[in-house]
Amino acid sequence: MTSPIIHHVSVINRDVQRSFEFYHKLLGMELLLKTVNQDDMEMYHLFYGDTTGRPGTEFSVFEMKSGPTKAYGTNSLERTIFAVPSEESLVFWEKRLREHDVFNCEIEDYNGSKILRFEDYDGVLLGLTPVNKQDIYFPREAADIPKEHAILGIDSVHCRVRYAKASVRAFEKMFDVQEISQFEDNGYQVTVLGREDALFGQTLHLYEDRTRNLEEMGVGAIQHIALNARDYSELLAVEEQIINKNFRYSGIKNREFFQSLYYREPNNLLIEVATEQTDFQKVDMDTADFAAIPLYLPPFLETRRSFIESKL
Repeated sequence: MTSPIIHHVSVINRDVQRSFEFYHKLLGMELLLKTVNQDDMEMYHLFYGDTTGRPGTEFSVFEMKSGPTKAYGTNSLERTIFAVPSEESLVFWEKRLREHDVFNCEIEDYNGSKILRFEDYDGVLLGLTPVNKQDIYFPREAADIPKEHAILGIDSVHCRVRYAKASVRAFEKMFDVQEISQFEDNGYQVTVLGREDALFGQTLHLYEDRTRNLEEMGVGAIQHIALNARDYSELLAVEEQIINKNFRYSGIKNREFFQSLYYREPNNLLIEVATEQTDFQKVDMDTADFAAIPLYLPPFLETRRSFIESKL
């Protein structure tokens, strides 16, 4: 049975209404949940994905109304690449992005395939590529996005690091991945990590870049990526390795939808590890009016609803 490597990706936007317009309306992704950041209840947290909300398709957005814009650099989770059905889909999306004045780099060759790199309204780096592993897909159907071109899930995450070998060794030892290729892209050596049975053929791409300054976190950045743990026992096994390596980490947290922990790997990338058994209590949110979508709060926050809503 296929299982994702990348459970979900979390990015920072300035305004959730614009995020909703971009990811739900323009990209056609399903809005799974409108909630708050459990560590900062004055911050919206939106979850997007396919119609099932399964790990490997989840993409979440934190709203940070004030604060700095990211400063591009190395030791960063740089770009999320979504899988689409075919190269013909890239032609459809290039035209759609151009019609909506979304910055894109046009269709390029990349590692023996094709890629369409683009940015959201806040400069979050994104991309599209043809899916490289046949599977069962559950994309959202939208009137202006044919199902044969709909976004399927997460194909890969591109990371920029100073010392690629350190990250490669840590990922290989802690997760069920191995190096599958190396190539050069725009003058940088890229190491690709993957697994034969990964959902969508998911991969991690590590660009080695020792010349740029370190990334400064802010709006437009990937805040963290979550790697997948098939169950709670696997999460415990990862925790044991983190403790043995003396990595900084959070301890295991109950996020209600899944159990997870956070740690910093050797190049200081923020990694969450989350259990695959998610439980989104999704309601019908297919509306053009973001304000009309109900705010979901976990039971332990429900008694504070009035205060939380007054701060959003």
